[in-house]
Amino acid sequence: MTKLVINSVAFQLGNLSVKWYGIIMAVAIILAAFMAINEGKKRHIIPDDFVDLLLWAVPLGYVGARIYYVIFEWGYYSQHPDQIIAIWNGGIAIYGGLIAGLIVLLVFCYKRELPPFLMLDIITPGVMAAQILGRWGNFVNQEAHGGPTTLHFLQSLHLPEFIIQQMKIGGTYYQPTFLYESFFNLIGLILILSLRHKKHVFKQGEVFMTYLLWYSVVRFFVEGMRTDSLYIFGIIRVSQALSLVLFIATIILWIYRRKVVKPKWYLEGSGLKYPYTRD
Repeated sequence: MTKLVINSVAFQLGNLSVKWYGIIMAVAIILAAFMAINEGKKRHIIPDDFVDLLLWAVPLGYVGARIYYVIFEWGYYSQHPDQIIAIWNGGIAIYGGLIAGLIVLLVFCYKRELPPFLMLDIITPGVMAAQILGRWGNFVNQEAHGGPTTLHFLQSLHLPEFIIQQMKIGGTYYQPTFLYESFFNLIGLILILSLRHKKHVFKQGEVFMTYLLWYSVVRFFVEGMRTDSLYIFGIIRVSQALSLVLFIATIILWIYRRKVVKPKWYLEGSGLKYPYTRD
């Protein structure tokens, strides 16, 4: 059987190689923006605020993702400082991007006088959709996979042949952890989308916190299967430790906000007079 390997390069523009990973990420960002703008209108937030947020959050998110990765691979980068900015050679971490994006959003909401938890709720489904698509960029690049497995095991999952063949790297089949994470995040996205417009289900901030709980569990188990994990002290997987902390902290925050803060329901929106304009 001929191996159907997908080339990571989609096409050439002169000397420029346009890769599938970049195309997939661009589509993911556009989808996330579209979803946020569409939902934002219903919650009394104008599109301009999401566009402006996107212009800051995306580039700084990538910076955060790179910084996070470099910090936990400092043993290498301290010896090769010229490689710190070489993001084109790979080396970003989604948790770093999410942390940076969160910081940008909080500052942005403070400057624009927007409710931060509502903004988080609105953009959360789009972020999930972007993650679901983004993992297929890892698939094309044959990265972020799990440990060695067998052809029989992959066939037992009833996967399409092109996925099975793409998971054969250097003559060895590997666990498609990209697919596991993408699939379970899709289930989480469907769950959130099916519940967020129901009355008296989510308070403001709880769509976002549902995502945190869901993703931390998914990532904890998927990370345990991966072969490219970042480690603390060489023994603790960083993403697993962060997932555990995130899960516990989110539960505490959820209870605190319900008992003490008593926020508005998600469906009540921003409370701003809509449509408003930005000078």
